[in-house]
Amino acid sequence: MKPAESPSALKVQSALGDRFEVLEFDASTRTAADAAAAIGCDVAQIAKSLIFRGGTSGRAVLIIASGVDRVDEKNAAAAVGEPIVRADADFVREATGFAIGGVPPVGHKTKPIVLIEDSLLGFEEIWAAAGTPNAVFRLTPSDLVELTGGRTVAVARK
Repeated sequence: MKPAESPSALKVQSALGDRFEVLEFDASTRTAADAAAAIGCDVAQIAKSLIFRGGTSGRAVLIIASGVDRVDEKNAAAAVGEPIVRADADFVREATGFAIGGVPPVGHKTKPIVLIEDSLLGFEEIWAAAGTPNAVFRLTPSDLVELTGGRTVAVARK
């Protein structure tokens, strides 16, 4: 692992400031399992960023969930106040400025609606994507809420 070098990872580092350090790995961190293996943490500690599109507004909806959770789209839609649909790769890149597999929780081109799965609050530290399929950064759940302005809700399938 090494400090951020790629343009997308540097963009995330800039959005985060000096309190956090974006790290790039030789190995992929594209999936939660890949990231956990590269970092040496539990898959549940990976804060994965999933982009949906508001079915009525067309706005980007960022749902940040634990690497072990699947999102209950009905619960998420209720929290947002409109139906949501999973966004395609073009929408993700247009709305965030990042490709699927490297979408960070911060630094998006357009500010999304942000929901944070409340199960993430149970961890001392978590790891999030940082702009590329092999870049991550470490933070606390309270950092995540502060950085994103997101609302914590129960959106994981039980």
